[in-house]
Amino acid sequence: MRFRTQAVAYPYWVVALLLFGLQMVFGLLAVAKYLGPDPIRAWLPFDVTKEIHTNLLIVWVLTAFMGAAYWVVPEESEHELHSPPLAYVQLALWTLAGVTAVVGYLFGWTAGNKLLEQQLPVKLAIVVAMLLFLYNVGMTMWRARRVTTTEGMLVAGLAGAALLYLPALINFRDYSLGIFYRWWTVHLWVEGVWELVQAGLLAFLLMRLLGARREVMEKWLYVIGGLTFIAGLLGTAHHYFWIGMPRYWLPLGGFFSAMEPLAFLAMAIYAYAALRASGGGAATTNQLALHWTMGSAIFSALGAGILGLAHTWPAVNKWTHGTMITPMHGHMAFFGAYVMISLAMITYALPHLTGRPARARGIGLWAFWLQVGGMFGMTMAFGAAGITQTYLERILGLGYLDTQREMQPHFLMLLGTGFIFVVGVALFLYAFFFAPRGAEAEVPAETAPEPAGA
Repeated sequence: MRFRTQAVAYPYWVVALLLFGLQMVFGLLAVAKYLGPDPIRAWLPFDVTKEIHTNLLIVWVLTAFMGAAYWVVPEESEHELHSPPLAYVQLALWTLAGVTAVVGYLFGWTAGNKLLEQQLPVKLAIVVAMLLFLYNVGMTMWRARRVTTTEGMLVAGLAGAALLYLPALINFRDYSLGIFYRWWTVHLWVEGVWELVQAGLLAFLLMRLLGARREVMEKWLYVIGGLTFIAGLLGTAHHYFWIGMPRYWLPLGGFFSAMEPLAFLAMAIYAYAALRASGGGAATTNQLALHWTMGSAIFSALGAGILGLAHTWPAVNKWTHGTMITPMHGHMAFFGAYVMISLAMITYALPHLTGRPARARGIGLWAFWLQVGGMFGMTMAFGAAGITQTYLERILGLGYLDTQREMQPHFLMLLGTGFIFVVGVALFLYAFFFAPRGAEAEVPAETAPEPAGA
Protein backbone atom coordinates (compact mmCIF):
# COMPACT_ATOMS: atom_id res chain seq x y z
CA MET A 1 0.00 0.00 0.00
CA ARG A 2 1.79 3.09 -1.26
CA PHE A 3 -0.48 5.69 0.38
CA ARG A 4 -1.90 5.54 3.89
CA THR A 5 -5.33 6.87 2.82
CA GLN A 6 -5.87 3.98 0.42
CA ALA A 7 -7.04 2.11 3.53
CA VAL A 8 -10.34 4.01 3.14
CA ALA A 9 -11.26 1.36 0.57
CA TYR A 10 -11.47 -1.38 3.20
CA PRO A 11 -14.70 -0.32 5.00
CA TYR A 12 -16.37 0.21 1.62
CA TRP A 13 -15.56 -3.37 0.70
CA VAL A 14 -16.75 -4.59 4.10
CA VAL A 15 -20.16 -3.01 3.48
CA ALA A 16 -20.23 -4.21 -0.13
CA LEU A 17 -19.52 -7.83 0.77
CA LEU A 18 -22.05 -7.88 3.61
CA LEU A 19 -24.69 -6.67 1.15
CA PHE A 20 -23.46 -9.26 -1.37
CA GLY A 21 -24.12 -11.99 1.18
CA LEU A 22 -27.57 -10.60 1.93
CA GLN A 23 -28.33 -10.48 -1.79
CA MET A 24 -27.58 -14.21 -1.99
CA VAL A 25 -30.09 -14.93 0.77
CA PHE A 26 -32.87 -13.13 -1.10
CA GLY A 27 -31.82 -14.72 -4.40
CA LEU A 28 -32.19 -18.27 -3.08
CA LEU A 29 -35.41 -17.27 -1.35
CA ALA A 30 -36.80 -15.92 -4.65
CA VAL A 31 -36.12 -19.21 -6.45
CA ALA A 32 -37.68 -21.22 -3.61
CA LYS A 33 -40.76 -18.99 -3.74
CA TYR A 34 -40.99 -19.42 -7.51
CA LEU A 35 -41.02 -23.18 -7.07
CA GLY A 36 -43.46 -23.07 -4.15
CA PRO A 37 -45.14 -23.68 -1.81
CA ASP A 38 -44.62 -20.30 -0.16
CA PRO A 39 -45.71 -20.23 3.49
CA ILE A 40 -44.41 -16.67 4.06
CA ARG A 41 -46.10 -15.12 1.02
CA ALA A 42 -48.46 -13.02 3.14
CA TRP A 43 -45.69 -10.92 4.71
CA LEU A 44 -42.87 -11.36 2.14
CA PRO A 45 -44.32 -11.84 -1.35
CA PHE A 46 -42.24 -12.80 -4.37
CA ASP A 47 -42.21 -9.32 -5.92
CA VAL A 48 -40.71 -7.77 -2.77
CA THR A 49 -38.11 -10.56 -2.53
CA LYS A 50 -37.05 -9.98 -6.14
CA GLU A 51 -37.07 -6.21 -5.64
CA ILE A 52 -34.68 -6.48 -2.68
CA HIS A 53 -32.47 -9.01 -4.51
CA THR A 54 -31.94 -6.73 -7.53
CA ASN A 55 -31.58 -3.52 -5.50
CA LEU A 56 -28.96 -5.09 -3.24
CA LEU A 57 -26.96 -6.02 -6.33
CA ILE A 58 -26.91 -2.44 -7.59
CA VAL A 59 -26.05 -0.98 -4.18
CA TRP A 60 -23.23 -3.38 -3.29
CA VAL A 61 -21.59 -3.19 -6.72
CA LEU A 62 -21.60 0.62 -6.61
CA THR A 63 -20.19 0.46 -3.07
CA ALA A 64 -17.39 -1.82 -4.27
CA PHE A 65 -16.72 0.52 -7.21
CA MET A 66 -16.35 3.50 -4.89
CA GLY A 67 -14.00 1.52 -2.65
CA ALA A 68 -11.96 0.60 -5.73
CA ALA A 69 -11.79 4.25 -6.76
CA TYR A 70 -10.53 5.21 -3.31
CA TRP A 71 -7.74 2.65 -3.81
CA VAL A 72 -6.89 3.45 -7.44
CA VAL A 73 -7.08 7.27 -7.51
CA PRO A 74 -4.38 7.93 -4.85
CA GLU A 75 -2.08 5.38 -6.46
CA GLU A 76 -2.57 6.66 -10.00
CA SER A 77 -2.43 10.33 -8.94
CA GLU A 78 0.51 9.64 -6.62
CA HIS A 79 -1.15 11.68 -3.90
CA GLU A 80 -2.98 10.99 -0.64
CA LEU A 81 -6.78 11.07 -0.72
CA HIS A 82 -8.13 14.60 -0.19
CA SER A 83 -10.29 13.82 2.86
CA PRO A 84 -10.62 10.36 4.48
CA PRO A 85 -13.14 11.70 7.08
CA LEU A 86 -15.37 12.87 4.22
CA ALA A 87 -15.15 9.39 2.69
CA TYR A 88 -16.34 7.84 5.97
CA VAL A 89 -19.23 10.33 6.20
CA GLN A 90 -20.16 9.47 2.63
CA LEU A 91 -20.10 5.75 3.39
CA ALA A 92 -22.34 6.24 6.43
CA LEU A 93 -24.87 8.25 4.41
CA TRP A 94 -24.73 5.81 1.51
CA THR A 95 -25.23 2.78 3.77
CA LEU A 96 -28.06 4.47 5.66
CA ALA A 97 -29.84 5.26 2.38
CA GLY A 98 -29.42 1.69 1.15
CA VAL A 99 -30.63 0.08 4.38
CA THR A 100 -33.58 2.49 4.58
CA ALA A 101 -34.61 1.61 1.03
CA VAL A 102 -34.46 -2.15 1.66
CA VAL A 103 -36.35 -1.96 4.97
CA GLY A 104 -38.86 0.32 3.29
CA TYR A 105 -39.54 -2.30 0.62
CA LEU A 106 -40.49 -4.78 3.35
CA PHE A 107 -43.21 -2.36 4.49
CA GLY A 108 -44.38 -1.32 1.05
CA TRP A 109 -42.55 2.04 1.05
CA THR A 110 -41.66 2.14 -2.62
CA ALA A 111 -41.98 4.49 -5.60
CA GLY A 112 -43.02 1.53 -7.77
CA ASN A 113 -40.60 2.31 -10.62
CA LYS A 114 -38.91 -1.02 -11.41
CA LEU A 115 -35.19 -1.04 -10.49
CA LEU A 116 -35.52 2.55 -9.22
CA GLU A 117 -38.04 1.91 -6.46
CA GLN A 118 -36.44 4.17 -3.85
CA GLN A 119 -38.61 6.96 -2.45
CA LEU A 120 -37.52 10.57 -3.13
CA PRO A 121 -35.86 11.22 0.29
CA VAL A 122 -33.69 8.12 -0.20
CA LYS A 123 -32.83 9.15 -3.75
CA LEU A 124 -31.77 12.60 -2.56
CA ALA A 125 -29.51 11.02 0.07
CA ILE A 126 -27.96 8.87 -2.68
CA VAL A 127 -27.32 11.97 -4.80
CA VAL A 128 -25.63 13.74 -1.87
CA ALA A 129 -23.44 10.69 -1.20
CA MET A 130 -22.39 10.53 -4.85
CA LEU A 131 -21.57 14.25 -4.87
CA LEU A 132 -19.40 13.83 -1.77
CA PHE A 133 -17.59 10.97 -3.49
CA LEU A 134 -16.98 12.94 -6.69
CA TYR A 135 -15.77 15.96 -4.73
CA ASN A 136 -13.31 13.82 -2.76
CA VAL A 137 -11.73 12.03 -5.71
CA GLY A 138 -11.90 15.16 -7.86
CA MET A 139 -10.01 17.21 -5.27
CA THR A 140 -7.45 14.42 -4.94
CA MET A 141 -6.70 14.57 -8.67
CA TRP A 142 -6.78 18.38 -8.66
CA ARG A 143 -4.26 18.62 -5.82
CA ALA A 144 -2.03 16.01 -7.45
CA ARG A 145 -2.11 17.91 -10.77
CA ARG A 146 -2.02 14.63 -12.66
CA VAL A 147 -4.71 12.45 -14.19
CA THR A 148 -3.94 9.18 -15.94
CA THR A 149 -6.24 7.74 -18.56
CA THR A 150 -6.86 4.74 -16.31
CA GLU A 151 -8.16 6.70 -13.33
CA GLY A 152 -9.86 9.18 -15.66
CA MET A 153 -11.88 6.38 -17.24
CA LEU A 154 -12.78 4.97 -13.81
CA VAL A 155 -13.87 8.30 -12.35
CA ALA A 156 -15.67 9.33 -15.56
CA GLY A 157 -17.73 6.15 -15.33
CA LEU A 158 -18.73 6.85 -11.73
CA ALA A 159 -19.43 10.52 -12.50
CA GLY A 160 -21.63 9.36 -15.37
CA ALA A 161 -23.46 7.02 -13.01
CA ALA A 162 -24.21 9.97 -10.70
CA LEU A 163 -25.37 12.17 -13.59
CA LEU A 164 -27.57 9.47 -15.10
CA TYR A 165 -29.28 8.90 -11.75
CA LEU A 166 -30.93 12.31 -12.02
CA PRO A 167 -33.82 11.14 -14.31
CA ALA A 168 -34.71 8.68 -11.55
CA LEU A 169 -35.64 11.62 -9.31
CA ILE A 170 -38.65 12.38 -11.52
CA ASN A 171 -41.82 10.49 -10.69
CA PHE A 172 -43.79 10.26 -13.94
CA ARG A 173 -47.56 9.88 -13.63
CA ASP A 174 -47.70 8.37 -17.11
CA TYR A 175 -46.45 4.78 -16.90
CA SER A 176 -45.18 4.70 -20.49
CA LEU A 177 -43.12 7.84 -19.90
CA GLY A 178 -41.76 6.27 -16.72
CA ILE A 179 -40.64 3.21 -18.69
CA PHE A 180 -39.08 5.40 -21.39
CA TYR A 181 -36.94 7.46 -19.01
CA ARG A 182 -36.16 4.57 -16.65
CA TRP A 183 -33.72 3.19 -19.19
CA TRP A 184 -31.85 6.50 -19.32
CA THR A 185 -30.65 5.49 -15.87
CA VAL A 186 -30.68 1.68 -15.83
CA HIS A 187 -29.48 0.89 -19.37
CA LEU A 188 -26.95 3.70 -19.53
CA TRP A 189 -25.56 2.52 -16.20
CA VAL A 190 -25.12 -1.18 -16.89
CA GLU A 191 -24.52 -1.00 -20.66
CA GLY A 192 -22.81 2.38 -20.63
CA VAL A 193 -20.88 4.13 -17.89
CA TRP A 194 -20.36 1.03 -15.72
CA GLU A 195 -18.44 -0.45 -18.66
CA LEU A 196 -16.02 2.46 -18.33
CA VAL A 197 -15.54 1.54 -14.67
CA GLN A 198 -14.86 -2.09 -15.57
CA ALA A 199 -12.44 -1.08 -18.32
CA GLY A 200 -10.52 1.26 -16.01
CA LEU A 201 -10.22 -1.34 -13.24
CA LEU A 202 -9.29 -4.06 -15.72
CA ALA A 203 -6.49 -1.92 -17.17
CA PHE A 204 -5.23 -1.05 -13.67
CA LEU A 205 -5.14 -4.70 -12.61
CA LEU A 206 -3.46 -5.89 -15.80
CA MET A 207 -0.73 -3.28 -15.36
CA ARG A 208 -0.20 -4.21 -11.71
CA LEU A 209 -0.53 -7.98 -11.99
CA LEU A 210 1.01 -8.66 -15.41
CA GLY A 211 3.19 -5.62 -15.97
CA ALA A 212 1.19 -4.66 -19.06
CA ARG A 213 2.52 -1.54 -20.78
CA ARG A 214 0.58 1.56 -19.80
CA GLU A 215 0.60 3.11 -23.26
CA VAL A 216 -0.94 -0.04 -24.75
CA MET A 217 -3.59 -0.40 -22.05
CA GLU A 218 -4.63 3.24 -22.23
CA LYS A 219 -4.93 3.20 -26.03
CA TRP A 220 -7.34 0.29 -25.59
CA LEU A 221 -9.27 2.37 -23.06
CA TYR A 222 -9.90 5.07 -25.67
CA VAL A 223 -11.22 2.43 -28.07
CA ILE A 224 -13.51 0.96 -25.41
CA GLY A 225 -14.74 4.40 -24.35
CA GLY A 226 -15.64 5.23 -27.95
CA LEU A 227 -17.44 1.93 -28.51
CA THR A 228 -19.34 2.32 -25.24
CA PHE A 229 -20.59 5.79 -26.08
CA ILE A 230 -21.57 4.96 -29.66
CA ALA A 231 -23.18 1.58 -29.08
CA GLY A 232 -24.32 1.96 -25.47
CA LEU A 233 -26.08 5.29 -25.96
CA LEU A 234 -28.12 4.35 -29.03
CA GLY A 235 -28.39 0.74 -27.91
CA THR A 236 -30.91 2.02 -25.35
CA ALA A 237 -33.36 1.68 -28.24
CA HIS A 238 -33.72 -2.08 -27.68
CA HIS A 239 -35.75 -1.24 -24.56
CA TYR A 240 -38.20 0.72 -26.73
CA PHE A 241 -39.21 -2.09 -29.09
CA TRP A 242 -42.53 -3.04 -27.51
CA ILE A 243 -43.71 -0.06 -25.44
CA GLY A 244 -45.58 1.81 -28.17
CA MET A 245 -42.66 3.79 -29.60
CA PRO A 246 -42.34 4.61 -33.35
CA ARG A 247 -41.07 1.84 -35.63
CA TYR A 248 -37.75 3.57 -36.34
CA TRP A 249 -36.54 2.38 -32.91
CA LEU A 250 -36.48 -1.20 -34.25
CA PRO A 251 -33.59 -0.82 -36.75
CA LEU A 252 -31.82 1.64 -34.45
CA GLY A 253 -32.01 -0.73 -31.51
CA GLY A 254 -31.10 -3.75 -33.60
CA PHE A 255 -28.02 -2.20 -35.22
CA PHE A 256 -26.51 -0.50 -32.19
CA SER A 257 -27.33 -3.38 -29.85
CA ALA A 258 -25.36 -5.59 -32.24
CA MET A 259 -22.40 -3.24 -31.68
CA GLU A 260 -22.61 -3.35 -27.87
CA PRO A 261 -20.64 -6.62 -27.51
CA LEU A 262 -17.64 -5.00 -29.23
CA ALA A 263 -16.54 -3.14 -26.08
CA PHE A 264 -16.62 -6.35 -24.03
CA LEU A 265 -14.84 -8.30 -26.75
CA ALA A 266 -12.17 -5.57 -26.86
CA MET A 267 -11.60 -5.96 -23.11
CA ALA A 268 -11.28 -9.73 -23.49
CA ILE A 269 -8.78 -9.27 -26.34
CA TYR A 270 -6.53 -6.86 -24.50
CA ALA A 271 -6.66 -8.96 -21.33
CA TYR A 272 -5.65 -12.06 -23.29
CA ALA A 273 -2.89 -10.13 -25.10
CA ALA A 274 -1.53 -8.90 -21.75
CA LEU A 275 -1.60 -12.45 -20.36
CA ARG A 276 0.28 -13.81 -23.41
CA ALA A 277 2.85 -11.01 -23.27
CA SER A 278 3.57 -11.80 -19.61
CA GLY A 279 4.27 -15.46 -20.30
CA GLY A 280 0.93 -16.66 -19.01
CA GLY A 281 1.17 -14.77 -15.74
CA ALA A 282 3.44 -17.38 -14.18
CA ALA A 283 5.49 -14.73 -12.38
CA THR A 284 2.45 -13.04 -10.88
CA THR A 285 2.48 -13.21 -7.09
CA ASN A 286 -1.27 -12.74 -6.58
CA GLN A 287 -2.61 -15.55 -8.76
CA LEU A 288 -6.05 -15.41 -7.18
CA ALA A 289 -6.53 -11.78 -8.21
CA LEU A 290 -5.39 -12.76 -11.69
CA HIS A 291 -8.07 -15.49 -11.78
CA TRP A 292 -10.79 -12.95 -11.01
CA THR A 293 -9.35 -10.40 -13.44
CA MET A 294 -9.17 -12.74 -16.42
CA GLY A 295 -12.50 -14.27 -15.42
CA SER A 296 -14.13 -10.86 -15.61
CA ALA A 297 -12.78 -10.25 -19.12
CA ILE A 298 -13.97 -13.65 -20.37
CA PHE A 299 -17.33 -13.89 -18.59
CA SER A 300 -18.35 -10.34 -19.52
CA ALA A 301 -17.64 -11.06 -23.19
CA LEU A 302 -19.85 -14.16 -22.94
CA GLY A 303 -22.64 -12.87 -20.72
CA ALA A 304 -22.89 -9.18 -21.53
CA GLY A 305 -21.63 -9.55 -25.08
CA ILE A 306 -22.67 -12.75 -26.80
CA LEU A 307 -25.75 -13.62 -24.70
CA GLY A 308 -26.94 -10.02 -24.94
CA LEU A 309 -26.59 -10.09 -28.72
CA ALA A 310 -28.46 -13.41 -28.81
CA HIS A 311 -31.80 -11.84 -27.94
CA THR A 312 -31.69 -8.08 -28.60
CA TRP A 313 -32.24 -8.32 -32.36
CA PRO A 314 -35.89 -7.26 -32.94
CA ALA A 315 -36.87 -10.39 -34.87
CA VAL A 316 -35.73 -12.54 -31.94
CA ASN A 317 -36.66 -10.20 -29.10
CA LYS A 318 -40.32 -10.07 -30.12
CA TRP A 319 -40.51 -13.70 -28.96
CA THR A 320 -38.09 -13.68 -26.04
CA HIS A 321 -38.72 -10.37 -24.24
CA GLY A 322 -40.22 -10.84 -20.79
CA THR A 323 -39.13 -14.49 -20.64
CA MET A 324 -36.39 -16.24 -18.68
CA ILE A 325 -34.01 -15.50 -21.56
CA THR A 326 -33.57 -12.04 -20.03
CA PRO A 327 -32.25 -13.22 -16.62
CA MET A 328 -30.10 -15.75 -18.50
CA HIS A 329 -28.27 -12.80 -20.07
CA GLY A 330 -28.56 -10.55 -17.02
CA HIS A 331 -27.07 -12.90 -14.44
CA MET A 332 -23.95 -13.83 -16.41
CA ALA A 333 -23.51 -10.25 -17.65
CA PHE A 334 -23.61 -8.70 -14.17
CA PHE A 335 -21.45 -11.42 -12.69
CA GLY A 336 -18.79 -11.24 -15.38
CA ALA A 337 -18.64 -7.51 -15.95
CA TYR A 338 -19.18 -6.05 -12.48
CA VAL A 339 -19.11 -8.69 -9.75
CA MET A 340 -15.91 -10.41 -10.89
CA ILE A 341 -14.00 -7.15 -11.47
CA SER A 342 -15.06 -5.97 -7.99
CA LEU A 343 -13.87 -9.23 -6.42
CA ALA A 344 -10.65 -9.00 -8.45
CA MET A 345 -9.97 -5.53 -7.08
CA ILE A 346 -10.70 -6.66 -3.50
CA THR A 347 -8.52 -9.75 -3.87
CA TYR A 348 -5.68 -7.67 -5.30
CA ALA A 349 -5.74 -5.06 -2.53
CA LEU A 350 -6.43 -7.33 0.45
CA PRO A 351 -2.84 -8.51 1.03
CA HIS A 352 -1.72 -4.87 1.16
CA LEU A 353 -4.49 -3.93 3.60
CA THR A 354 -4.29 -6.89 5.95
CA GLY A 355 -0.85 -8.46 5.56
CA ARG A 356 -2.36 -11.76 4.44
CA PRO A 357 -0.22 -13.65 1.91
CA ALA A 358 -1.32 -13.34 -1.72
CA ARG A 359 -1.62 -16.97 -2.70
CA ALA A 360 -4.06 -18.87 -4.87
CA ARG A 361 -4.95 -22.09 -3.13
CA GLY A 362 -7.46 -23.48 -0.67
CA ILE A 363 -10.52 -21.42 0.17
CA GLY A 364 -9.80 -18.67 -2.36
CA LEU A 365 -9.70 -21.01 -5.35
CA TRP A 366 -12.74 -22.94 -4.12
CA ALA A 367 -14.62 -19.64 -3.85
CA PHE A 368 -13.61 -18.73 -7.41
CA TRP A 369 -14.49 -22.00 -9.09
CA LEU A 370 -17.73 -22.59 -7.18
CA GLN A 371 -18.95 -19.15 -8.19
CA VAL A 372 -17.89 -19.63 -11.80
CA GLY A 373 -19.40 -23.11 -11.99
CA GLY A 374 -22.55 -22.11 -10.15
CA MET A 375 -23.12 -19.08 -12.36
CA PHE A 376 -22.56 -21.12 -15.52
CA GLY A 377 -25.12 -23.64 -14.31
CA MET A 378 -27.60 -20.90 -13.40
CA THR A 379 -27.19 -19.38 -16.86
CA MET A 380 -27.91 -22.73 -18.48
CA ALA A 381 -30.96 -23.23 -16.26
CA PHE A 382 -32.35 -19.80 -17.09
CA GLY A 383 -31.62 -20.40 -20.77
CA ALA A 384 -33.40 -23.77 -20.83
CA ALA A 385 -36.36 -22.30 -18.94
CA GLY A 386 -36.49 -19.33 -21.33
CA ILE A 387 -36.43 -21.49 -24.46
CA THR A 388 -39.17 -23.70 -23.00
CA GLN A 389 -41.22 -20.63 -22.07
CA THR A 390 -40.79 -18.99 -25.48
CA TYR A 391 -41.81 -22.09 -27.38
CA LEU A 392 -44.76 -23.17 -25.22
CA GLU A 393 -46.18 -19.75 -24.39
CA ARG A 394 -45.29 -17.51 -27.33
CA ILE A 395 -45.37 -20.00 -30.22
CA LEU A 396 -47.77 -22.79 -29.17
CA GLY A 397 -49.99 -20.43 -27.16
CA LEU A 398 -50.04 -22.47 -23.95
CA GLY A 399 -51.37 -20.58 -20.95
CA TYR A 400 -48.99 -18.76 -18.61
CA LEU A 401 -49.58 -20.96 -15.56
CA ASP A 402 -49.47 -24.17 -17.61
CA THR A 403 -46.15 -23.03 -19.06
CA GLN A 404 -44.78 -22.27 -15.61
CA ARG A 405 -45.58 -25.83 -14.53
CA GLU A 406 -43.58 -27.23 -17.46
CA MET A 407 -40.62 -25.04 -16.46
CA GLN A 408 -40.37 -26.47 -12.94
CA PRO A 409 -37.51 -28.92 -13.71
CA HIS A 410 -35.37 -26.04 -14.93
CA PHE A 411 -36.03 -24.12 -11.73
CA LEU A 412 -34.97 -27.12 -9.67
CA MET A 413 -31.69 -26.98 -11.61
CA LEU A 414 -31.55 -23.24 -10.95
CA LEU A 415 -32.00 -23.82 -7.23
CA GLY A 416 -29.22 -26.43 -7.16
CA THR A 417 -26.71 -24.41 -9.16
CA GLY A 418 -27.68 -21.27 -7.24
CA PHE A 419 -26.83 -23.08 -4.01
CA ILE A 420 -23.39 -23.96 -5.44
CA PHE A 421 -22.86 -20.30 -6.28
CA VAL A 422 -23.91 -19.21 -2.79
CA VAL A 423 -21.41 -21.65 -1.22
CA GLY A 424 -18.72 -19.99 -3.33
CA VAL A 425 -19.80 -16.56 -2.12
CA ALA A 426 -19.81 -17.78 1.49
CA LEU A 427 -16.24 -19.05 1.10
CA PHE A 428 -15.15 -15.69 -0.36
CA LEU A 429 -16.75 -13.88 2.58
CA TYR A 430 -15.03 -16.24 5.02
CA ALA A 431 -11.67 -15.65 3.36
CA PHE A 432 -12.20 -11.88 3.50
CA PHE A 433 -13.41 -11.60 7.09
CA PHE A 434 -11.90 -14.56 8.96
CA ALA A 435 -8.79 -15.85 7.20
CA PRO A 436 -5.78 -15.50 9.55
CA ARG A 437 -3.56 -12.46 9.12
CA GLY A 438 0.19 -12.55 8.83
CA ALA A 439 2.84 -9.94 9.32
CA GLU A 440 2.52 -6.77 7.28
CA ALA A 441 2.86 -7.86 3.67
CA GLU A 442 5.44 -6.47 1.34
CA VAL A 443 4.18 -5.09 -1.94
CA PRO A 444 4.66 -7.87 -4.52
CA ALA A 445 7.12 -7.02 -7.24
CA GLU A 446 4.55 -6.89 -10.01
CA THR A 447 2.58 -4.15 -8.26
CA ALA A 448 5.33 -1.56 -8.48
CA PRO A 449 3.62 1.13 -10.55
CA GLU A 450 4.86 2.11 -13.95
CA PRO A 451 5.37 5.85 -14.34
CA ALA A 452 2.12 7.47 -15.35
CA GLY A 453 1.69 10.13 -17.95
CA ALA A 454 0.33 13.46 -16.78
